[in-house]
Parts: sequence; structure tokens; C-alpha cells
Amino acid sequence: MKRSSIIIIGIVAVLAIYVAITFNGFVKKEEYVTLKWNEVQNVYQRRLDLIPNLESIVKSGADYEKDVLESVTVARAKATGIQVTATGEGFEELNKAQDELAAATNRLIISVEKYPEIRGTKAFKDFQTQLEGTERRIKIARKDFNESVQVYNSSVRTLPSSLVAKVFGFEVKSGFSSDTGAENRVDINF
Repeated sequence: MKRSSIIIIGIVAVLAIYVAITFNGFVKKEEYVTLKWNEVQNVYQRRLDLIPNLESIVKSGADYEKDVLESVTVARAKATGIQVTATGEGFEELNKAQDELAAATNRLIISVEKYPEIRGTKAFKDFQTQLEGTERRIKIARKDFNESVQVYNSSVRTLPSSLVAKVFGFEVKSGFSSDTGAENRVDINF
């Protein structure tokens, strides 16, 4: 075997090894991009699952507390608005109003005993904390995705790996970019 044949075989072997390593590198980077995109979708799904549930919890808690406080206020107003005469007229009406006030007050006391503080404010703060945490997770997931796309695209576009990318069909990927209007705030209405 001639020396030139050995050199050619060596060059072909080195090239084959380079192509195989580069190809495998592209596959790993592409899978990493996919993994990071799946994480973005995961936190989006978390938002979709979390926000309506939290909103419902906060609404029901706020409605319950609102109803309890309103029933006490209405019962108190009714009870204080009834005049009883010396002859006993209005006594039954006053008695009924006082019973309603007592029942409403008992519901309030039970609520306060179960929950040392009326939790509406706390529920809204918790909702805000969860929302902020979810939005932070989305931001981090998008950033990680864009970084993985940048690493992948750098490999696809730089020489000599770009030659392997073209041969095997690895193309530049798009990173996350916000939709038109994403700079506008999102209103959450209860």
C-alpha cells in the first residue's frame, strides 16, 4: 500500500469521524432546543391550569366573605330600623330581624374562628404571588429556549459545521419573539 493511499484513507477516516461527531452534536443541540421549547409549553400550560383555578378560589372566597359581611350589615340595618311601641307593635318583626342578625353574626364569627382574619385580602395577595411566579417561570423558560436556539443556530451557521448542517438538512431555527401587542398590559377582571 502506498503512502498516498494511507494518507487518503486517514483523511477520509478523519472526515468521517468529524461528520459523525458534528452530526451527533446537531442532533443533541436540536433535541435540547426541543426540550427547552417543551418547557416553555409546560409553563404556559401551568398558567392555563393555575390562573382559572386561582381566580375561582379567590372569587369564591371573596364572594363568601362579601356575602357574610353583607348579610351582617343588612341584618343590622334591618334590626336597627324597626321601632317597637309601648303597646308591643312591631315586636315580632324586631324579634325576627334580631334573629336574622344573630344568625348572620354567628356565620361571621364561625368564619373568623376558622380563619383568624378575613382572607379576601390574603387570597388576592396569594393570587398575585402565584401569577408573578408563573410569569417569572415563563420568562425564564423563554430565555432558556432562546439561548438553546442561539447555540444551535451558531453551530448551523459557522464553518465548517455549517457544511455538515447543509448536507443533513439542519436549518436555522427561530427563537421566541413576542406577538404584536405583547407589550400591552393584560387586565385581569374579577
